Amino acid sequence: MARDSSATKARLLDAAFSEFATYGIAGARVDRIAETAQANKRLIYVYFGNKEQLFDAVLQRALETGSESVPFNADDLPGYAGAIFDHLVARPALMRLVLWKQLERPGATDVEAESYRAKIARVEQAQREGRIDASMDPADVLTLVLGLSQAWFGAMAGPAAGDGNTGWPPERLARHRAAVVESVRRMTTVPRDSD
Repeated sequence: MARDSSATKARLLDAAFSEFATYGIAGARVDRIAETAQANKRLIYVYFGNKEQLFDAVLQRALETGSESVPFNADDLPGYAGAIFDHLVARPALMRLVLWKQLERPGATDVEAESYRAKIARVEQAQREGRIDASMDPADVLTLVLGLSQAWFGAMAGPAAGDGNTGWPPERLARHRAAVVESVRRMTTVPRDSD
């Protein structure tokens, strides 16, 4: 029974991810989620509460998956930026989900806020120890790293605009990824003394 309920919850979360990424919170329909998951609509309310709580569960799962797939490393922010880029290339719907969250539920959740605080503290420590350029506030450094990593996906006609099937050749993706990584490298490299 527990195994079946876990499988049903997973199917509901998968279906809800797709639904929310496509329609946002307001446009998402519980009926479609249940139908796609091949589950009883009532189970959404039993397992998750209401539609907003289901969205929170979907977002939480996406954040956890992202943290596992792309571990934060303050000593390699260029590599971190490249890994975020790769993660989003492989999951174009994720950026759409994030954009819907920003539009319909602005502000960081407690989990997001704690994740940002921990990352900012690690950037600040790396700056104090001379491993990252300290000319910018650590929160600005993190914001810019995340922004550069995600910028292409929010651009007009970028992968986030539609089904993600852009038809861009792998060479173009590789060039953009290299530009992201190099930009972060330049931004975070401690300048040499110009004696």
